[in-house]
Amino acid sequence: MVRSIVSKLSRWCLAGLVLALIAVAPTVGHAQNTNEGAPANAGLQGGAVPGETKGTLSDSELWRNIRGGAAGYVSIPDGNAAVLIQTPGANRGQPVFGNYISSGQLFMEFRNGPLFTYGAYGLAAILVLLIAFFAIRGRIKIDHGPAGQTIERFKLIERIGHWLVAVSFIVLAVTGLNILYGKQVLLPVIGKEAFALITMGGKYLHHGFAFAFMLGLVMIFVMWVRHNIPNLMDLKWAAMGGGILFKGQHPPAKKFNGGQKIIFWVTIVGGASLALSGWSLLFPFEYPMFAKTFQVLNSFGFALPTELSPVQEQQYAQLWHGIVSLGMIVIIVAHIYIGSIGMEGAFDAMGTGQVDLNWAKEHHSLWVEEVQQEQARRVPAE
Repeated sequence: MVRSIVSKLSRWCLAGLVLALIAVAPTVGHAQNTNEGAPANAGLQGGAVPGETKGTLSDSELWRNIRGGAAGYVSIPDGNAAVLIQTPGANRGQPVFGNYISSGQLFMEFRNGPLFTYGAYGLAAILVLLIAFFAIRGRIKIDHGPAGQTIERFKLIERIGHWLVAVSFIVLAVTGLNILYGKQVLLPVIGKEAFALITMGGKYLHHGFAFAFMLGLVMIFVMWVRHNIPNLMDLKWAAMGGGILFKGQHPPAKKFNGGQKIIFWVTIVGGASLALSGWSLLFPFEYPMFAKTFQVLNSFGFALPTELSPVQEQQYAQLWHGIVSLGMIVIIVAHIYIGSIGMEGAFDAMGTGQVDLNWAKEHHSLWVEEVQQEQARRVPAE
């Protein structure tokens, strides 16, 4: 009996609340206009809705103004939230299928179109290529067999810098790929609850490991930049296929060969670009950089937009972050293959720091000579 009475009272109160809201709705905008601290040009003033349009929510003129990007008024610090729909960007005045394309639409179409599609093609292509290469070439062996004697390839601090970059990049790659492809690949398999939990955890991992990645980049740049300056010897290395295409062919190389120099500069330049765009995403609307970058590029003959809204800056940062990330993942996957199952003795360089002497002579002969000459100079003459 009591439960029935409470239920009826609840329904009556709810009905009364709805009627009260309908009755006072026309005066809500006017009441908000009396709030102290509201900006003089706020979208809701004197009963007006965004775009200075008056009327009910069913008015086509109201929604036309909102769709055109008119700003309302919000009490939260982020004023960008007052704009519900972005205005048409570069395509202003150019109707497509009777509608105007906004920068937000262009962003989503590129993210869910070319970025999504060609990124998947690139990842699939490198995996197929490596599988085919392994099937044809097999594991690259030490031609003269293990020497049973080792030489120090990398010191402990060098290995720490390398693994700091490597581990953090793998975590960033996996969590980033989940953001782009997780809904299509992972969600149907594990369900919404598990996917939400994994994605939320992945977001915090992505943010945290980003700082480890940046620290590692600084470390390996300082330690290895002098060894990675390109020279004519790298062209000879490339002409011989890096010594991995055919057995018995080993072009001379110093501490880093031509392929490793490519990996180094891809990691440094691409990683720095990821760090900058990622920093902009970590602290949204605080560090816009694309409008200024486009101004510099336009001085070289480009015709890029230089007046970008804060939201557009974030969209460009997301797209660039995704493009560079996918490109780096494709290249680093090949690097991981060569450094692990693809070549005998290669993993020891970053595993223990000591590599087989015959392996070192075959792949870094000039470097071995330098090390041995340095060791001979340190031995006092008898």
